[in-house]
Amino acid sequence: MQENNLPTHIGYIVDGNRRWAKAHGLPAYEGHMAGYNAIQDVAAATFEAGVPYMSAYIFSTENWKRSEEEVGKLMSLVLRLFTSDLHKFSDNNIRLRVLGSKEGVNAKILKEIDNAEEVTKHNTGGTLGLCFNYGGQLEIADAVRAAADAGEDMAQITPQTLSTYMYAADIPPVDVIVRSGGDQRISNFMLWRAAYSELVFIDKPWPDMTKEDVRSIMEEYHSRQRRFGK
Repeated sequence: MQENNLPTHIGYIVDGNRRWAKAHGLPAYEGHMAGYNAIQDVAAATFEAGVPYMSAYIFSTENWKRSEEEVGKLMSLVLRLFTSDLHKFSDNNIRLRVLGSKEGVNAKILKEIDNAEEVTKHNTGGTLGLCFNYGGQLEIADAVRAAADAGEDMAQITPQTLSTYMYAADIPPVDVIVRSGGDQRISNFMLWRAAYSELVFIDKPWPDMTKEDVRSIMEEYHSRQRRFGK
């Protein structure tokens, strides 16, 4: 067992909401609603376990390809999170950070994201990074552009320098990536921060995730030996 067996950052790939809804004879939106509720439960359990950073992949740059109706309802959920449900994060002392591109996102949502980050910026109970309109490759490309725009000498750029231009650069590398839903791939999630991530794949769909699953994830992580190339 490694000396420090508590992860600093757990990243969750939220997958299986639509399949959960189909299995229960419900429309896709109900699956997303159940997944939305599960994020709050998993976040609470993750922070209660002493993990200071959690991220959740809630909407990728590829998800715009879904039906207009489904995307519209997802955007309504996102807006709800940053407005009427924002108090839940403040009540639980959770800081919100949003990672992703602003391109194509409704101006009202962007305004509420800025407000949510401002309102929660002094909270100390844990940092929840929401990957919204996010793609790992795009994040790296955007970081390169930001570094160039800032006047960095691109011929001398280092990984350490580039890391300061990533989305929400204060969020550290991911110690363990967890994917629900049965698929075993990372789907463009946290590519920069995932360089040495442990991977955990769970068969159950995201809405079925519980505090007990978080406990199992922690136990699995504790059993791993992270060598970082040594």
